[in-house]
Amino acid sequence: MSDQATHADAHHHVNYVRIWQILLGLLVVSVLGPMIGIKIVTLMTAFGIAVVKAYLVAKNFMHLNVQPRYVVYLLGTTLVFVMLFFAGAAPDVMKPAGDNWRKPYVEPVPSHDAPHH
Repeated sequence: MSDQATHADAHHHVNYVRIWQILLGLLVVSVLGPMIGIKIVTLMTAFGIAVVKAYLVAKNFMHLNVQPRYVVYLLGTTLVFVMLFFAGAAPDVMKPAGDNWRKPYVEPVPSHDAPHH
C-alpha cells in the first residue's frame, strides 16, 4: 500500500483546464498590455509573460518534470545554442545594410522635428 501512495504522490493530478485558464488570462494581459503605451513596461511584461507561459507549457503539457534528467539538460543546451546563434547573427542582420548585402525595406525612423498629427 505504501508503494501506491508514494507513486500517487510522485504523479499528482494536473488540472489541465486550470492551466489553460491561466494561459488564456496571460494571453489577454499580453494582448492588452501594449495598449498602455509605455514601451519599457510593455517589453518587460511581454517577455515576462512569455517566460511564464513557456514554463507552464513545458512543465504541465510537455511533462518535463517527470522526464529523465538528461532531457532537461538537452533542452537547456539547445536553448543556450539558440541564444548564442542569435547573439552572433543579430548584430549583422539587424543593420539596414552590410558589406555585401542590403535590406529591401527599412522602416523609416520618425524624426523628433516632424509635427505630430
